[in-house]
Amino acid sequence: MPQSFYKDIRKQKDLTRDEVCDIAAGLGEPLQPERLERIENGKYDILPGEVLLLSKIYGDPTLCNHFCAKECPIGKKYVPEVKVKDLAQTVLEMLSSMNSIKNKQERLIEITSNGVINDDEIEDFVFIQNELERFSITVESLQLWVEKMLAEQKINLEKYNAVKGKN
Repeated sequence: MPQSFYKDIRKQKDLTRDEVCDIAAGLGEPLQPERLERIENGKYDILPGEVLLLSKIYGDPTLCNHFCAKECPIGKKYVPEVKVKDLAQTVLEMLSSMNSIKNKQERLIEITSNGVINDDEIEDFVFIQNELERFSITVESLQLWVEKMLAEQKINLEKYNAVKGKN
């Protein structure tokens, strides 16, 4: 059986199962090595609380998005998988999406002003809807990037929270 996503992340962090379980116990959230092994080998489904715990231990918020987009029955339908990219690429993609949406803003108003989408408007509406989805995913990618940088202590968490609390 191929290694699971969760095993790959653990190995990237250079941790053994026992070390992960010791950290979990230190956080007051016991996790047995046997349970972790079965999750990693696909014998047990991981629970949402376990995903949150591993995300905290590994300092990797992408685990939560992966779980929601790929494993949760509701999330599979409604949550897109988001990849963390470098900051410059994310910002450029966001600006590109914003420009595309801005260029279609008047058309969106025209299409939706009567509360009905006619057959001759569907193609433009779907294009705009796709652009909005692309923008939304880019925003989520930026958020995951920030969370990852905070977890890796590459952004000052205390200052970030103080500024964020002002808004």
